[in-house]
Amino acid sequence: MIKTQLVAVSVISKVMGGASLTAVLQDVWRTEAKLSPQQKGAIQDISYGVLRFYGQLETIANFLLKKPLNQRCVHYLLLVSLYQLQYTKAQPHTIVDQSVSASRALTEGRGMQGLVNAVLRNFIRQREYWLVKAAEQDIGRYSYPQWWIDKVRLQYSRHFESILETGNRRPPMTLRVNQRKMNVDDYCRLLAENGLEAERLWQDALRLAQPVGVADLPGFHAGLVTVQDAGAQLAAPFLDVRDGMRVLDACAAPGGKSTHLLELADISLTSLDNDPVRLAQVAQNLQRLNLTAESLVCADASQLGLWWDGQLYDRILADVPCSASGVVCRHPDIKWLRRETDLVKFATHQQAILNALWKILNKNGKLLYVTCSIFAEENTVQIEKFLENHSDACPLPLSEAALINGQLLPTNQHDGFFYTLLQKN
Repeated sequence: MIKTQLVAVSVISKVMGGASLTAVLQDVWRTEAKLSPQQKGAIQDISYGVLRFYGQLETIANFLLKKPLNQRCVHYLLLVSLYQLQYTKAQPHTIVDQSVSASRALTEGRGMQGLVNAVLRNFIRQREYWLVKAAEQDIGRYSYPQWWIDKVRLQYSRHFESILETGNRRPPMTLRVNQRKMNVDDYCRLLAENGLEAERLWQDALRLAQPVGVADLPGFHAGLVTVQDAGAQLAAPFLDVRDGMRVLDACAAPGGKSTHLLELADISLTSLDNDPVRLAQVAQNLQRLNLTAESLVCADASQLGLWWDGQLYDRILADVPCSASGVVCRHPDIKWLRRETDLVKFATHQQAILNALWKILNKNGKLLYVTCSIFAEENTVQIEKFLENHSDACPLPLSEAALINGQLLPTNQHDGFFYTLLQKN
């Protein structure tokens, strides 16, 4: 456990210093080759868990400490230990003993063993008191930055608590059946034959009762199924693609929506993304599913002069860069890495992409604007601004009943997304 705690402390320290949790963990798996599968699982659970409940754990730690710790690694060790005490099944005395030992291994932690021991035992003795005390503060209750809580409360007064609480749950694992190869009912039977239970949501989406590794999904490597959130699976059907159309998937990586479009119709597809590493993931997903895009292009969607070939598109999917506030259950580090000022930067880039892509859409063509955000600044406000400046743009109705003015709020079945379908008159 000591090794697990120390690696988790390092992960949390790097993330709170500005690094992506996904990137930090990938680096750990690469550099710590001797970690056992059990240690990797524990490190991942603790890292995600601490960031998921960082506001609560930080509030409790600050109550328990008489004064703030200058030794940040020791502080993060306390958060790791508090998470283990509150959210794991490990024995409390084992957690305390191992945490005290772990503090000795930290350069900053020498001479801090007594403090670590006292703080953790104080929490164990008065656990309910400290949990109630932390919940008296918004950050301690909801585990989000105060600006985030205020914004969600203002924009979703009826739903704000459920939105915040959903973001702190473990995400569902949802599959998209490739109906070019198998229908949903047959794949459900195949899952059952392999001891896997699934619930059918809308269209081709199947939510597993328990997440599993992709290697355990029957037919995954044969292209029968793709792992994709149910909310994200709405994009391709909303775009209404048909055989023979010329289609652009802007900001396409890692390729879930591109492959879905190709499963729905025989189209000429351009998959565009400005990240070469992530664009390579698109190619890998196409290969696994035995699908072919007309071209894969690495460029910024808003810079037409650098990539556009001069031919108009019948359909454009604009899944634009955003705050990702609708997918924090999968990426809890986002809550602590984002700043409110980031929304202005995202909005500026989003509007630039929209304006550029509209120029290359055919008359009577359709453009689907998508974000995985819940913030109005990136969603309804963007569309209102766009419509003010484009008299030839007409919003079309979308059929999914779960949408509220285009907003799909996160639930235990899917992430949060925003959709608007625009037709060029």
